[in-house]
Amino acid sequence: MQATVETLGTLERRMTVTVPLKPLEEEVGQRLARMARTAKLAGFRPGKVPMSLVHKNYGPQVRDEVFSSAVEKSFSDAVEQNKLRVAGYPNIEHKPFVEADERFEYVATFEVFPEIVVGDLSKVSIERPTITVGDKDVEKTLDVLRKQRATYEPVKRAAKKGDKVNVAFRAEIDGQEVESTNGQGIDLVLGEDGRIADFDNNLIGAKAGAVQKFDITYAEDNPTPQLAGKTVSYEVTVNSVAQVKLPELDGEFAKLLGVDDGNIDKMRADIKESLEQEVTKRVRAAVKEQVFNALLGAVTTELPRALLSMEIGRLMDAVRADLERRGTDMTQVNLQPAMFDEQARRNVGLRVILGELINKEGLHANADQVRAMVEEFGKSFESPDEVVRWYYADPSRLDEPVGLATEENVVAWVLERAKVSNKKMAFDELMGNKA
Repeated sequence: MQATVETLGTLERRMTVTVPLKPLEEEVGQRLARMARTAKLAGFRPGKVPMSLVHKNYGPQVRDEVFSSAVEKSFSDAVEQNKLRVAGYPNIEHKPFVEADERFEYVATFEVFPEIVVGDLSKVSIERPTITVGDKDVEKTLDVLRKQRATYEPVKRAAKKGDKVNVAFRAEIDGQEVESTNGQGIDLVLGEDGRIADFDNNLIGAKAGAVQKFDITYAEDNPTPQLAGKTVSYEVTVNSVAQVKLPELDGEFAKLLGVDDGNIDKMRADIKESLEQEVTKRVRAAVKEQVFNALLGAVTTELPRALLSMEIGRLMDAVRADLERRGTDMTQVNLQPAMFDEQARRNVGLRVILGELINKEGLHANADQVRAMVEEFGKSFESPDEVVRWYYADPSRLDEPVGLATEENVVAWVLERAKVSNKKMAFDELMGNKA
């Protein structure tokens, strides 16, 4: 095998590979001879088919298989011989296999990974959030947990924000009905996140049995084309009004949260521990994001077009699959590659930089670090030991903890070289909770 490499651009290479024909023809002959022992053709007993017919019926397929295998192996050998790091898939061109004479030659065009040089990180500032989980945070969490388990009881008074109302309604635009419950009642929680405020406000103050008639003019940029810029006339019948009833903060509630003996103090302690674990995860994620941004800012390099194209395709497929799961009519959605270019460049850039840094600095996670990551996963489950056993029962399941533990090594490497400071932050700010 002979291979010559030409440089076409910063990352693009063209490699011409020549493979001796004789060994390939010998391999074709050997395969056909083996096939002849069991070959079946009409009019002949198995193994008695003349070689001329074996060649005629099976020769082209066998030749394609042998030559394709030779291309794959010789390309791999040539890449290793020339110490090339191929990015993406090569474009291979050759004459038809049957036209090969003495030598078989093909041309492979491909891109290589760029050389990565991480710039000076000593001036990079990283802020590590510092948060103390307090009793108020525990009580707020308890309030959320109680609301999640709330029930509703009927009341005779007028509806207020936060009440659940059962209503039947119909909606018209220019006298034409566009939506209706057909007299069937549906439950709504007034003021709930995601609801249309104007609609709910027209029901606040209404009692069971009331019929509310009102108009709502929707903005031109309303995401629902049918409503954009239109005035909708509603007629709503209020069937019932119910107020929220929160569960008592007692032993029974503690049992609902998994505290078998109903000990309220233990329930609060468990919640605090859970919040502290979540804080640790959020802090780690915030620091990692800053580190990744610092690496992207410290490296300027051209990215392989092949990898960018593959990543854009992956992102588009993910969005398309998500929209389809949500019931979106994809004939009405026009996804364009340009929409994903920026995210693809970030993703590919990070992978290239991290891969080079991990190999160059020896930042691969060791067995103890992977084990610690798996055990951390287990803390979120009732039986941590079972989670650990599950991960180690199949080596492929360790891919995620190995990747995350390795990323932690990269973060630690950068933090040793950057300027790191602590930043006090409120619990709600870190969690992104609304004020």
